[in-house]
Amino acid sequence: MQGATLVTKLTSDHKTIVPLSDLVSIGGAEIVIIGGPCTVESLSQMETVARTLKSAPIQALRGGVYKPRTSPYAFQGMGSEGLEILASVRQRYDLPVVTEVMAISQIEEIAAAADMLQVGSRNMQNFDLLKALGQAKKPILLKRGLAATIEEFVMAAEYIVSHGNSQVVLCERGIRSFDAYTRNVLDLGAVAALRQITHLPILVDPSHAAGKRELIADLSRAAIACGADGLIVECHPDPEQSVSDARQALCLADMVALVRSLKPIAEAVGRKLYGTELALSTPRNSEEIA
Repeated sequence: MQGATLVTKLTSDHKTIVPLSDLVSIGGAEIVIIGGPCTVESLSQMETVARTLKSAPIQALRGGVYKPRTSPYAFQGMGSEGLEILASVRQRYDLPVVTEVMAISQIEEIAAAADMLQVGSRNMQNFDLLKALGQAKKPILLKRGLAATIEEFVMAAEYIVSHGNSQVVLCERGIRSFDAYTRNVLDLGAVAALRQITHLPILVDPSHAAGKRELIADLSRAAIACGADGLIVECHPDPEQSVSDARQALCLADMVALVRSLKPIAEAVGRKLYGTELALSTPRNSEEIA
């Protein structure tokens, strides 16, 4: 791909594995599942989510504290108070946390409380933010812009890596279409293409793609089947009461069922879920880690 050098795959087995914690890495044989609400609303909410989902098992917890919203009148997140909640739940339940960073001024504060910093779709081409995240010492989850080409997506990752941070995970979250039945169109063709183009790990966000909870389980299984390294899925103790994106949030019981349904899909493509044995495996070795 023209201009992209650091993130381009050099050989067929060139693969970067990004550590999320001492026990969890993205891009290896294990499928990584990140779950949680769109927005951190309270300590009790996040504790309920973590307590229920840890045994599913999920490997990391998501929750927004700074929220980019289309309307300036919509809830913008709890900010620093939300970060304190994430830090508390992270320590109590020993789960890495992922949350969004919207501005350069937020990086230091968020990095102190979170294990992975997410760049949302709207900020995929916020180049000053990407450059600053290149100096961060934490993994970055880079979401595809809602109208971005694959090349633009890859070049956004190149910005971060070229400024010093090689711990980048790509996330396909759907692109805008003429069809309004789903919130976006989940581009699984892009997942397959990115596996050929880049050595970076790839997650899929079926929640923002579908916008409807009844579609999420099938899209999640399809994502694993086509080669995604994991999923980031929205769920909530009481989805209808969620302060944002209620329509696409799974209840916690459905989230647990979804995770457990992935095991045969993962095995069929030579992967496994954390905590399970690999039935069908593709040999991996240290040479695959870039």
